[in-house]
Amino acid sequence: MATLKKSGGKGKGGGGSEKLRGLPKDSPAVRLSKTLSWLLRHGAQGEGLKMRADGYVKVTDLLENPKIKSQALDLKGLQEIVEADSKQRYSLICEDGDEWWIKANQGHSIKAVKLELKPVLTAEDIPSRTAVHGTTKKAWQSISSQGLSKMSRNHIHLAQGVSGDNVISGMRKSCEILIFINIPKAISAGTKFFLSDNGVVLTEGNDKGFLEPHFFSSMDGWGTAREEPGSDSKNLQADLAAAAGLVNEANDVVTATSTLLPESADGNLGEVEIQS
Repeated sequence: MATLKKSGGKGKGGGGSEKLRGLPKDSPAVRLSKTLSWLLRHGAQGEGLKMRADGYVKVTDLLENPKIKSQALDLKGLQEIVEADSKQRYSLICEDGDEWWIKANQGHSIKAVKLELKPVLTAEDIPSRTAVHGTTKKAWQSISSQGLSKMSRNHIHLAQGVSGDNVISGMRKSCEILIFINIPKAISAGTKFFLSDNGVVLTEGNDKGFLEPHFFSSMDGWGTAREEPGSDSKNLQADLAAAAGLVNEANDVVTATSTLLPESADGNLGEVEIQS
């Protein structure tokens, strides 16, 4: 793969600036990865990239985008990025003999994109039988009352387990609270779930884009509380459950999980990347 270059300035043509996405502290490789993710999930239209309804973009068009072209990335380099991605964020296919196409496997905010997703009709359709979302204590304040929101994206994202538990995608390591979803209950109520190509559980939620708190089955504190279980961890779980009214008929605390879109440095969804 070609050596990555520092980015900046304006590119020639309809794609706009050559500046890569990401933070100044990020390595060039990370910034290139975030730029690819942003283009394929959020920024294609604004950058003049034609995208099919199934989310695929021509590789030749992608490589001509000023942001990508500034890095001298070629097909071989792109193939290496896709193959090395531990979260399996992308799919790369060849059609008609020599025409390469690439898509992001989930995470889109482009409303016209309709991914070919596998329907989840029962909990058994999820290999791990688990759907969990990771979030922060601050975000929990609103999630506990209104539920999980798809925000500007097309779907709410749920992991099949906790990061580090052989989970490929859908969970950030920085999560402080885990929200587990009662999939059978939600399906019975009419909520539709799907599996992405890289194993993320997706749902549009209700007609307002929310997966409501009464579909949360349990929750847990993560981070230090999770690594060093004890009274503090139990108290956190009890406090969180009480806040959401998550108790069963026997008045026992139950648990639940969910994920939150991280906020970018400039507050723009374009910087957001659920690295999962």
